[in-house]
Amino acid sequence: MAAVEAGYRVRPTKPVGKLGHLRDEEFGALTSPDYLYKHQHPPGVELPAPVEDEPPYSILIWTYLSYLVLILIGHIRDFFSRHFKSESMKDLGEHDGYAPLYSDFDSFYIRRLQHRIRDCFSRPTVGVPGRYITLINRSSNDYNNTFTEDGTTTSCLNLSSYNYLGFAQSVGQCTDAAEDYINEYGISSGASRATTGTLDAHVLCEDVVADFVGKESSMLFSMGYGTNASIFSSLVDKNCLVISDELNHASIRFGSRLSGAVIKIFKHNDMHDLEKLLREQISQGQPRTHRPWKKILLVVEGLYSMEGTMTNLPRLVELRKKYKFYLFVDEAHSVGAMGPRGRGVCDYFSIDTSNVDILMGTLTKSFGATGGFVAADKAIIDRIRLTNMGSNYAEAMSPPVLGQIFSSLKTITGEINPGEGDERLQRLAFNSRYLRLGLKRLGFIVYGIDDSPIIPLLLYQPSKMPAFSRLMLEKKIAVVVVGYPATPLTSSRVRFCLSSSLTKADLDELLAATNEIGDKICLKYGSGIASDSIDGKPVRWSLSDVIANGVEDCKKPLK
Repeated sequence: MAAVEAGYRVRPTKPVGKLGHLRDEEFGALTSPDYLYKHQHPPGVELPAPVEDEPPYSILIWTYLSYLVLILIGHIRDFFSRHFKSESMKDLGEHDGYAPLYSDFDSFYIRRLQHRIRDCFSRPTVGVPGRYITLINRSSNDYNNTFTEDGTTTSCLNLSSYNYLGFAQSVGQCTDAAEDYINEYGISSGASRATTGTLDAHVLCEDVVADFVGKESSMLFSMGYGTNASIFSSLVDKNCLVISDELNHASIRFGSRLSGAVIKIFKHNDMHDLEKLLREQISQGQPRTHRPWKKILLVVEGLYSMEGTMTNLPRLVELRKKYKFYLFVDEAHSVGAMGPRGRGVCDYFSIDTSNVDILMGTLTKSFGATGGFVAADKAIIDRIRLTNMGSNYAEAMSPPVLGQIFSSLKTITGEINPGEGDERLQRLAFNSRYLRLGLKRLGFIVYGIDDSPIIPLLLYQPSKMPAFSRLMLEKKIAVVVVGYPATPLTSSRVRFCLSSSLTKADLDELLAATNEIGDKICLKYGSGIASDSIDGKPVRWSLSDVIANGVEDCKKPLK
C-alpha cells in the first residue's frame, strides 16, 4: 500500500494465469484468481440508467467563463495579427496568387484554443501499444507551432489505446500467425476483392467472424471507419428513413448522409423519445408525398466510446417487433469486450442475434488487427458484396492482418490455448469495475455503465485538460483528454481505456496518481456516490480504503 501511494510501480511476483509467457511490458501477469470477473446482464431485468453525479452550478459557470475569456483573447490576437500582418495570419488571406486555405472563422477554434494545448494530442510513439506504451519525447520553442524530438523516449502505463483484450503484442500465437500468413501469402493480395484479391484466407476469416457473432454470413473491410462510411449506400436510398442515436459515431453520420436517405435523430438512449419518433414517422410517411417509407433503419452503437454507455438492446428488440423496422448495431467497441463470451451486446444481454438485422464491428479495438466487418443474413451480405464501393474499389485486407484476426478469434473461443480467452475477458471485466468503483468512491464524476471498459472522468474546465494530461505524463501514465467539439462544450473529460493487459497493481498506481492530481487541480466534484452513506449522505473514501475494499466490492452491484 505504501509503495502504491508513494508512486512506485508494484511488479507481480508470481503469475497464476494462462498468459505468463507474454512480455511483462506488453501484458502483465495475473497474480490472483480474485482479480477475475465474469460479467453478464441478468436476463429479463431492465437496464438501469447509470448513476451519475451532477457538477455544482459554479463549475458550469466557470467553464463557460473560461471559454468566453479564451475566445475573447483569441479575437483580440486575430485583430492585431490581421492589422500588423503577422506571419500567423498568412494562410488566411490571398498570397502568391493562391486563395486562402481556410477562413479565419472556420479555423478559429483550432488556431486560438486547441493550439494552446497541442502538445497533449498526437503524441508520437514507438513499439507495441500494450500494457506500456513508449512515447517519443518532444518539446516546442515556438508556442506549439512546431515540435522537436530530443532523441529520448518515455515508457508510460497505457490507458490511452483501444486494446481491450490485450492482443497488441509482439510475441505469442497471434504474432506467429501473422508471420505465417506473410510467409504463405506475402504482404498484400495486390487487388480488390471484386477482382483477384480474394484469398482463401479472406473466405476463412469471414466464416470465422460470422460464426463468432452468430450470423449466417459476414464481409470484411480494410478500414473500420470506411465500413460505416460506405455501407449505408448499399442498404438504404432516398425513399428510406434512417433513425440515428444523437451520439452515434461520425462514420455513421457520414455514411447515412452519403446514402441520400432521410435522417432523423433521437435523444441518446431515450427509448420514450425513440418510440415517439417512430410513431410520428410511420404515420406521416415520406416528406411531401406521405407515401409509406420503403424501409426504416434504426442505427445505434453497442457501446458508446465517449460516454461509456450501452444501448438498451432489450427495449430496442421489443420496439423492433412492434414497429417492424430494421436494426443496425455498431459493435465497434463492444464486440470482444462485452459479454461472458466476448460476443458483444447480444451476448451481454443474452439476446439471440437473429433479433438484430445487421451487426457491424471493427477488428482493431479487441482483436489487435485493423479493418471492420458487417455480419447479417447471407442475402444481405451478397447484396453488399455487389454494391458496396468501400469493398469493390478498395485494396483487400492484408494477409498478416487476416492471421491476427483468425488467431485472436480462435483464442477467445478457446480453440487456441484453451483458457486464455476466458482469462482475457474476465480480467477486462474486473479491471473495468474495479477502476470505476474506485474513482467514484474517491469523489470523481465518471460516466457510463458499470461493465464498460471505457471510463470517462469529467474535467469540465478547458484549462484542466492540459493540466491533467501533463501531470499524468510526469507520472509516466499515458491518457487521452477529450474536449469540444468531440464532447459538449461543458463536458471536457479524460477517457481511460481499460485493457486486460493491466494488472491490479497498475490500477492501484493509476488510482493513486488520479487521486493526487484530483486534489491538486480540484477535480473531485462528486459526492462519493458509489460509497456507503452516513446520515443518508454518501461519503468519499480514502485511497487506502478504496484499494483495500475494491476487489470484493467491485463484484457486487455497483451503486
